[in-house]
Order: sequence, then structure tokens, then C-alpha cells
Amino acid sequence: MGPLAAIGAGLAVIGAALGIGKIGGNAMEAIARQPEAAGKIQTAMIISAALIEGVALFAVVVSLLVAN
Repeated sequence: MGPLAAIGAGLAVIGAALGIGKIGGNAMEAIARQPEAAGKIQTAMIISAALIEGVALFAVVVSLLVAN
């Protein structure tokens, strides 16, 4: 694995972590403001986090394939 692949994979992971952290933080604020909507907010948060995780995995694989 070359240095460019490692940088690409690292950037993908950092981006995913920032995105999921932002989703989690905003979801907690939304639940604090409207506790009765907690179920809907949690469902949307989990779906969004799963999609971000999938894109991050795809980005890591692509960076590894392109670098070789």
C-alpha cells in the first residue's frame, strides 16, 4: 500500500467520523427540543449513519484500488 492510498483511506475515515459525529450531535439537540419525536429522529439518524459508513467503506476501497 502506497502513501497516497493511506492518505486517501485516512481522509475517507476522518470524513465519515466527522459526518457521523455531526449527525449524532444534531440528533441529540433535536431530541432535547422535541422528546416526542425521538423515535423518528433516531430512525433517520441510524439510516444516515449507515449510508455514510457505506460511502466511507467504498472510498477506502477505491483509494486502495487506484493506488495500486
